[in-house]
Amino acid sequence: MLRYHFPLALALATLSLSAALSSPSPTPAANKSPLQERADQFLALTNAGYQALYRVNSGAQWAAVTDVTPVHDAAAEATAKAYASFNGNPAIITEVQELLKHRDELDPLTVRQLNQALLNAAEGPMTNPTLTNRRIEAETRQASILNSFPFKLKEKPITANQIDDLLNTSSNLEERKAVWEASKESGPALRNNLMTLRGLRNGVAGELNYPDYFSLEVAAYGMTTDEMVKMNERFMHDLRPLYLQLHTWAKNRLAEKYHQPVPDKIPAHWLNNRWAQNWTGMVEAADLDPYFKGKTAEWIAKTAEEFYVGLGLQPLPASFWVKSDLYPVPPGDPRKKNTHASCWHIDLDHDIRSLQSIEPNAEWFFTAHHELGHGHYFLAYTRPEVPPLLRTGAAPGFHEGIGELIALASSQVPYLQAKGILPADFKADKTAFLLDDALARSIPFVFFASGTMTHWEADIYAHNLDSNEWNARWWEYVSKFQGVEPPSSRGEEWADYATKTHINDTPAYYYNYAFATVLKFQLHDYIARKILHQPPQSCNYANNKEVGAWLNRILEKGGTEDWRKVLKDATGEELSTRAMVDYFQPLMAWLEEQNKGRKIGWDNEEKEEHD
Repeated sequence: MLRYHFPLALALATLSLSAALSSPSPTPAANKSPLQERADQFLALTNAGYQALYRVNSGAQWAAVTDVTPVHDAAAEATAKAYASFNGNPAIITEVQELLKHRDELDPLTVRQLNQALLNAAEGPMTNPTLTNRRIEAETRQASILNSFPFKLKEKPITANQIDDLLNTSSNLEERKAVWEASKESGPALRNNLMTLRGLRNGVAGELNYPDYFSLEVAAYGMTTDEMVKMNERFMHDLRPLYLQLHTWAKNRLAEKYHQPVPDKIPAHWLNNRWAQNWTGMVEAADLDPYFKGKTAEWIAKTAEEFYVGLGLQPLPASFWVKSDLYPVPPGDPRKKNTHASCWHIDLDHDIRSLQSIEPNAEWFFTAHHELGHGHYFLAYTRPEVPPLLRTGAAPGFHEGIGELIALASSQVPYLQAKGILPADFKADKTAFLLDDALARSIPFVFFASGTMTHWEADIYAHNLDSNEWNARWWEYVSKFQGVEPPSSRGEEWADYATKTHINDTPAYYYNYAFATVLKFQLHDYIARKILHQPPQSCNYANNKEVGAWLNRILEKGGTEDWRKVLKDATGEELSTRAMVDYFQPLMAWLEEQNKGRKIGWDNEEKEEHD
């Protein structure tokens, strides 16, 4: 099988690279310095090898998440090792470091490629192959446990989608508690290996002199751990008055629904989301699910694609619809797959795929629009002007931000009317829709992403938090930042943090989603006000080629420019919550009126600091 040829391919790539680096440089091209010519030659080889091994590795990883079997796990592990062996080759590391000593003599695109090559090397440095291979083995083991975990409720099998469905529909608190607890059963199975992974991830980061794994990941932004944490704290500072009003309104609304006294903090099983990150289903006047009756999952996927094509963006390749895994595994089918939606650029060219489990409801409608945003981002920067090393977003949060932007656009009432989901004469309760947008997709999410997730992962990686305190610290942050508490005491053995997919397979990443949430409102505000001349709370991008052209100018750059420049060029602004605060300003006044006489906040909330 193909995987047995990896060592040969790797050996040939390494020999070619080593020979190129040791051979005399050819006569420099006109107007190029010898150093620039040397860098060009090196990057030509590195890009070719990188793309070839990226393709093989991504294909194996795709098989491992769409069909979890020991054979696929073994292939994924083997390809990950080959991929790391190329990216982390000491010859590459040495040459990149040497070239970057003279960065001022190289053109900016060259420097960006060299920096990216060094970041790639740091994920699997073969300066310490034993450590890198141990990390890959542990990552593969963790992914297999995560993707194949057999959830059960009352001793009967239950899928992740079914867990979510029950939390969305049940009004019985005893049943909700049982379902919530069932959703946390994977934690103990993931706990020990995750602790091993913390040490291995920090270890590989240290090989290239990053203080820890969190520091390595935020380096993609040109930031330190402290700078990233502080940026996320600024997000929460700016949004805190609105969050406190939403929290107060929500706990009173839920107490009424469940016929309970109003609590100080919201019990986790009162909310529909397993991690309290999105507060869905609380605004009946904005409930869109009934309007999806009669629609199919296939219709949702095709409608999401129509959005992008209608803007004038090129359609996804035909192979996308053949090779993607977009729908739930049929009942009775023994295949296990990862249940977290994602989109993949398999070959850094035109093999683009998405993994989803689409069902005909509003949440999957928005999710499908988000995931195809990644696909169209891939497609836009897959062009000769963007070398494979830079076929990525302007920053990791940009990829998420584009997806979130289109998810926001797909939730706007005029667009839903244009697609025939809502009737043409539908009279939207503007406050209800704004409230649902805040609760279900925006404000609580920032306090989960910027608060709980970012601080907890910074603690375990950058601050080496004792592994016997991980669950306690998790719930400390859930309480402090989110104002949420578990339905009963949760000891260290439960490892509730490990039930969050990203902590296992995309570590030190979640601040990207907070960044994306702020970014989406900034981009949306520009589109609504400057291009459409419509109110940001109620507008329609559909079939607007000017919007598509503006958006494509961002997408086609890939990683060729600094993210700050890309944002400033597109909107005229630095990254800011300004647009997000403005978007929800009409809601703030309504909430303050609703919450008159109620206690705002909770006892151990994150307080403002005063001099």
